[in-house]
This record gives sequence, C-alpha cells and structure tokens, in this order.
Amino acid sequence: EVQLQASGGGLVQTGGYLRLSCAASGFRFYDYAIGWFRQALGKEREGVACMSSNDGIQYYADSVKGRFAISSDNAKNTAYLLLNSLKPEDTAVYYCASRSPGRTSSENFCSGEIATDWGRGTLVTVSS
Repeated sequence: EVQLQASGGGLVQTGGYLRLSCAASGFRFYDYAIGWFRQALGKEREGVACMSSNDGIQYYADSVKGRFAISSDNAKNTAYLLLNSLKPEDTAVYYCASRSPGRTSSENFCSGEIATDWGRGTLVTVSS
C-alpha cells in the first residue's frame, strides 16, 4: 500500500519561498509518476508540477513555470517541490500524488485523472 505524506507548508510573504516534501512509503522511484497538485478555496484542483519515469520530463503548469521546481531523492523515497517567488495567488492546499507503475507522460499525469494514490495536503498561505 502506497502512503504519501506531504509537509512543509506554512505562511510566507509575497516573494518568499518554501520547500514542500512528499515522503512516500510502499513506493519506489522506478517506473512511476509523481506530482504536486493544489486547490485554492473555491477553485478546481490544478496540477502544478509532475514528473514521470516514462518520459523523464518535468512538467509545469504555466502559472508556476520558472518559479517552482519538482525533484526527488530516490534514496529517501521523497519528492520535493521548491516554491520560489511566491504570489498571493499561490495560496492553496498542496497535495502530492503518485502512480506506479507510471506508464504515462508527465503532462498527462498532471491532469490528476490517473493518479492512484494521494497524500493529505499541506497548506501554503502567501500574504501580500
């Protein structure tokens, strides 16, 4: 059974940064897809950053491109999301999700429709 635990959220000022972590148990970083999604109050869930062993690409939503970076430490079974140059519109609950085996592109995984495992979210609040 895959379990994902997201952490690292908090309150930060505009222009600040945070690093979110997603600790995965029962999951191995080979033949996988993993990503970060967010949902702001009253808005639909958005896939912001995803990666898949199927294409080796890091996919980013246009709203975060150039500011966020997804990475993983396979030895620690942990994925990360570095959030830079934060804006108030980045305020949301951030979730990590995975699928193993991946068998999908990074972009397709960021649609959120084929993720099989979801972690609890971590709240990111950006003050203006």
